[in-house]
Amino acid sequence: MATPYTQREIRRLIGMFDVYGDFLVGTPFGNGNVNDTFQLTFDQGGIRLHYILQRINSHVFKEPIKVMENVARVTDHLLKKIRASHQETKKRTIRLLNAHDGRPFAFDDCGNCWRAYIFVEHARAYEVLESPEQAFRVAQGFGEFQRQLVDFNGRLHETIPDFHNTPKRVAALEAAVKADVCNRAKEVEREIDFVLSRKDETDTLIKLNASGDIPERITHNDTKANNILIDDLSGEAVCVIDLDTVMPGLSLYDFGDMVRSGTNPAEEDEINLDKVGMRFDMYKGFYEGFVDAAGKVLTPAEKEYLPFSGKLITLEIGMRFLTDYLSGDVYFKTRRPRQNLDRCRTQFKLVESMEAQMKRMKALL
Repeated sequence: MATPYTQREIRRLIGMFDVYGDFLVGTPFGNGNVNDTFQLTFDQGGIRLHYILQRINSHVFKEPIKVMENVARVTDHLLKKIRASHQETKKRTIRLLNAHDGRPFAFDDCGNCWRAYIFVEHARAYEVLESPEQAFRVAQGFGEFQRQLVDFNGRLHETIPDFHNTPKRVAALEAAVKADVCNRAKEVEREIDFVLSRKDETDTLIKLNASGDIPERITHNDTKANNILIDDLSGEAVCVIDLDTVMPGLSLYDFGDMVRSGTNPAEEDEINLDKVGMRFDMYKGFYEGFVDAAGKVLTPAEKEYLPFSGKLITLEIGMRFLTDYLSGDVYFKTRRPRQNLDRCRTQFKLVESMEAQMKRMKALL
């Protein structure tokens, strides 16, 4: 992965933070397409230690200070919980480094916001889950994240307003259909009808939240498998990462996105829809892991709507792809024509698969 930053520049950037030892090298790290991320190696008295240095993408996160305030508050809370527990000594959380002014972030001369934190050793994130057992561990980790934040004091910044407001996503689709700036609406009538035929379901969780049956919680909002670290030896989920989207939300959004992203064996833009479907054994792993960790703090309504949440979030992501296709592919990056349409069709096929298995999913309750 190419980087515009030289070793001298990386050394200068990490110099904005309180790090002891001698800088050796900084290399691009991970495969994220939002932030610039580097793994840094330091020599501290003959021992080599690693840190992560990361530039927050200000085009995606318009208010990086609020993002970092959320991250700092959540990780501080989690660290206190871990230290107070004698049974969860293996659990870890991101440990931010302070800049010289005491804040957990710093701005460079160009106005870019940077952060640094201690690298979590002997654990890794998996891009693709290979078994229901791994799904159980991932869901257990995200469930523990929910449980540990139940007694969080105060409210976080809503850094991306209405992130999972599905009715507003429907309204955005309808506006894109009406505008039809690329003359594409005619070719996607089936996909438009697919959404509109399910429109009445899209406000289900919002209504349950308004009635008090489903409480607002602190949610991760990007619960893909590669956003949690698995211990190399024990196989346990030990640390939730990529906390940029942590903010107020509903626990079912996190569970739903986990199911959406982890139960389908096909690629997100798979053209052959015969390959697309929800693997029930993987769903069962996610369900059992999440309930095992968070079940005691979930309300009856939250448990009841766990199966529905996967369908809702998958429908929402599919309509976002469809909206972007109608608008000229202006939001999601594409590598080929009609890729957003293929992404949309994959999500909608996954919705159909979930609907066909809904009775089995509910039977687990």
